[in-house]
Amino acid sequence: MIDPRVTAGRVAALCFGLGAATLVAAQTTQLSPDQMRAAAAETLRSGQPAVAQGYADALVARDATDLTAHLILSRALRDQGDYPAARSSARTAWSLAQTPAQKYSSALVMAQALASAGQRTRAQLWLRRAVQHAPNDTLAARAKRDFRYVQQRNPWRTDLSFTLAPNSNINNGSARDTSFLNYRISEILFGQPVEYSLDGAAQALSGLEFGGGLRTRYRFDQSATHAQDLTFSADYRSFALSDGAKAQAPGVSGSDFAYGTVSVGYAFEARNLEGKGTFALGADLGQSWYGGARYASFHRLRAAQTFHRETGSQVRLSADHEWQTGQATNDVDTLRGTAAWIGRRPNGNQVLVSFGLGAASSPNADSEYTGATVQTALALARPVMGAAVQFGLGLEFRDYDTSRHDPSGREDAKIAADVTATFKSIDYYGFNPSVTLSASRTDSNIGLFDTTRFGVSLGIRSAF
Repeated sequence: MIDPRVTAGRVAALCFGLGAATLVAAQTTQLSPDQMRAAAAETLRSGQPAVAQGYADALVARDATDLTAHLILSRALRDQGDYPAARSSARTAWSLAQTPAQKYSSALVMAQALASAGQRTRAQLWLRRAVQHAPNDTLAARAKRDFRYVQQRNPWRTDLSFTLAPNSNINNGSARDTSFLNYRISEILFGQPVEYSLDGAAQALSGLEFGGGLRTRYRFDQSATHAQDLTFSADYRSFALSDGAKAQAPGVSGSDFAYGTVSVGYAFEARNLEGKGTFALGADLGQSWYGGARYASFHRLRAAQTFHRETGSQVRLSADHEWQTGQATNDVDTLRGTAAWIGRRPNGNQVLVSFGLGAASSPNADSEYTGATVQTALALARPVMGAAVQFGLGLEFRDYDTSRHDPSGREDAKIAADVTATFKSIDYYGFNPSVTLSASRTDSNIGLFDTTRFGVSLGIRSAF
């Protein structure tokens, strides 16, 4: 073990390689380890990382378990561009950390070394660790601020989602047990339309929905006024039937209704209207599966213009066009347009109101429709029992000119409502649990398409 009273002359020799005469003169003054740590920190603040490294090296040589010395050494190495060595010192500090404050400092230094080396995604993970172990709210806020700073400069952004949801209607089955079907055949056979009994699989089946999703983008071009991304997304949902559903539809499995999609795309966004607007353009190409078999391929184009008002509210106009080529369903060409307003009330509550129109064309006349939607959402500014609460309500109307089940065509009216509670007081590595209660009802002039659905969804949301 080296004498704890390390001389300033030795440190100077390590840092500058001074001559023997200078070393002898300097040995008249000795520094304690605490004084050396203070001197190292001061030289870091004054922009002298090489000097700080000399102090830190001497401290580590004296005591390899000196956590503060490893933290200083990591920062000094990072400032000199030696990122692998900086990460190594930070990892050693993390392994030595015992208290929340020590773990916070070690995680923060590791994140800094990673971010400086361009490894921003890993840096964000370590910043989440820093938030988790922050000894007080002030330091947690600093780590969150650093997280957002790194996130804004990270060309990669990945979002994961998970679903675990009891659901009263996993197969989009009918709420009724009878329906008029195939009126032309019925008229030929029976001289009039006939109401048929629906088998168990055509009626609503209850069960448990589970699955997950991944969305990632790579920002390959960015300036102060525009950005361009390449995107990838994948989603999968499968189901487990309840005992009642198994009895209702023997021989049917929850995986028969499993649904998944994969898509790749391009997105462009730019400020316009002298900074008072944002224009967005995107394109996607994808494939879907249903019940384990290919269901449909699709490609879509979308465009949107957002107007930022001086009051802080926004008006957004958007349109998208989707072409679906079915392998197990019909080809459908769908065009939609939406106008939305987003604003904040004097009490802080955020409100969204949107109106939309849509139309679908298809070689199969039964798949063609025109429709309209109205949606509202309310996010409360104040927490309710420690949870951030958001409400949603939507109406949708569709008019099908023709239907093989009814000579007058088909008309559907759907109402859907949901409430989501995100428990901000429960925070683990910057993630909060959430619960969503949802309900929907579709009324149709054809019983087969009358549906009712209730669901409870458990999820996880990022806190920052």
